[in-house]
Amino acid sequence: MLQKWKSWPVVSAALVLTNVIIFIICTFTGDLLYNKGILDVWHVAVKREYGRIIWAMFLHSGVSHIFNNMFILFFLGAMIEKEIGHIRYGVLYFLSGIGGNLASLFFKLVTDDISGSIGASGAVFGLDGVLLAMVLLFHRPMKNVTPVRVMLMIFYSLYSGFTGSNIDNAAHIGGLATGFVCGSLMCLLWKGNKRRS
Repeated sequence: MLQKWKSWPVVSAALVLTNVIIFIICTFTGDLLYNKGILDVWHVAVKREYGRIIWAMFLHSGVSHIFNNMFILFFLGAMIEKEIGHIRYGVLYFLSGIGGNLASLFFKLVTDDISGSIGASGAVFGLDGVLLAMVLLFHRPMKNVTPVRVMLMIFYSLYSGFTGSNIDNAAHIGGLATGFVCGSLMCLLWKGNKRRS
């Protein structure tokens, strides 16, 4: 039973469920949670509300926004979680989201952008980066997953962001880069540990 539990995408499912519950709460409470969690330079850099860097990852602007993010999060996340385990996956997800939101804040700061951002897409793009690191460095075959396919998926996702409106592309790029760097470090450390054992 314990071995079967290890193969279940419990972290991915918990993240999706948490996001959906928060979205439902937001639907009935209006701007209450949005006002407390939206990511902008004023609240983070001036008022030092650093928790927004994480809280914003659990807020979404509408049904299509949360559906797109949660659909990718569950299926892509489940695949990665099965390969690297629950804890590593959870850590990489949050690091990617934090990296994406920090990149978003930095871009807003240098461009004098006072707008706010919400959404899990920085973390979701981070999973793309982790997957790319895995197919390049992990050297463990994953069914139907190749470097070319992963890079095409990333290119299409970035293209969709740059051609869309009201998209925080800095968060996407920051999350992608963070996921790739952290995923690469994980793979290299894993390979180093295997050599020593």
